[in-house]
Amino acid sequence: MKQIIIFLLVIIALIIGYGQYKQYKRFTLENYEYKVNDNIDLDYHNKAFLLDYYEAVEALNNYVITQWSANDIDVRSPEDDNKESQEASRIYTKKLANVKFYEDQLLKASKLRAEGMTSQDLVLYEQEGITVQEKLREEHKAKLLKMFNSASNGIKLGDQSAFVYEIQRLLIDKGHDIPLDGVFRNITTEALMAFETKQGLYPDGKLDVFTLDKLLE
Repeated sequence: MKQIIIFLLVIIALIIGYGQYKQYKRFTLENYEYKVNDNIDLDYHNKAFLLDYYEAVEALNNYVITQWSANDIDVRSPEDDNKESQEASRIYTKKLANVKFYEDQLLKASKLRAEGMTSQDLVLYEQEGITVQEKLREEHKAKLLKMFNSASNGIKLGDQSAFVYEIQRLLIDKGHDIPLDGVFRNITTEALMAFETKQGLYPDGKLDVFTLDKLLE
């Protein structure tokens, strides 16, 4: 009987000890700590933003361990459903969302940088939603449209100009094998006719607004 009691006491002690051990392991640094993502852009152009991310992670980790040690509340998955636990969990969710906001931006920047973006590209992309290259293309398109509107009589065979040169370059970009010399010859007219046919436009080989729009796409 004595041995049975001792055995039961040992079992109880082991159960209690295991429970305490689980609680300890649950809140060791490696388990509760939110770790900084290794894939963020460490060279992000806005250093204050990067610092805010680190501070947000630190604030989140401090809140988790403080609530556990001071109030016995696991804000990540509260065991109780009382008002205090609900409020603590709400604040935790808000702090976690703050971390994710910074982290998502830095991860996106890292991905774009890996694709070849410079810091200048990233700044413009974040401000206007476009890259430097896209902005330059839009400016170039606007210049071509201005040149087109200035050429009231259109382009005629034998014309030689910078505008013809740019149209030839657009046709070449679309896959047409023509000289890039700025001279509007029959070969350029034929390329325009082939392009218009492919685009479902009237194939007259003349550069009208519909053909130009398609070339600029």
